[in-house]
Amino acid sequence: MDFESFVLAAATADLGDEPAAREHADAVEFRLDLADEPLAALDAYDGELPLIATNRADFEGGEAADDADRLAALRTAVEYDFVEAVDVELQTAADGDGDLVIEHAREHDAAVIVSTHDFATTPDPPKLRQLLDRACDYGDVGKLAVTARSPDDVLELLAATRASVAGGDRVATMAMGEPGRHSRVVAPLYGSKIGYAPVDPADATAPGQYDLATLRRLVDDLSARPTDD
Repeated sequence: MDFESFVLAAATADLGDEPAAREHADAVEFRLDLADEPLAALDAYDGELPLIATNRADFEGGEAADDADRLAALRTAVEYDFVEAVDVELQTAADGDGDLVIEHAREHDAAVIVSTHDFATTPDPPKLRQLLDRACDYGDVGKLAVTARSPDDVLELLAATRASVAGGDRVATMAMGEPGRHSRVVAPLYGSKIGYAPVDPADATAPGQYDLATLRRLVDDLSARPTDD
């Protein structure tokens, strides 16, 4: 996955969801931290869609303890040819704890997404740009998810997205929560390269997610170029 164009990822802890995702998704984000036996699931995977491996630490809203086993599982995951990208938290990358995962991913031709989440607010514009810049320093894609309290928060996130893209970075951005829900649809127009959605809305992994089929339709409808009469 080079993320030259927008990638819609079906977020799930169950790789058995992959057949249902094929019609609408470009990839599957496999949440190892939410799966019962994630490495066994990778051993058994025979799906068609490439995987993004995420083992989200508890300090970033996931359920994995921040320990060596969590990162070792990610290193194992990228050894599978169908795992074409791995997600590493910005804090993990900045602390140096993620170095082995990032290096191992690149040795196996897997892209590196470096992500950070703010579950309370939307930082001010300079901080938004700083977070995206730092994430892109470590990864092939910098992912930033914030919590919108108003439409103004969404506008600031979109402006930061556009500025980062104009500067040559690949980013993925979204505003969580109901006020920011529409950001998941419009952010690709500003250059965001990844969207996330559950196959079943009951399985949402972040506040404000659309279900997969709905997000695919909305993104495609909004990005469709008008045809000449």
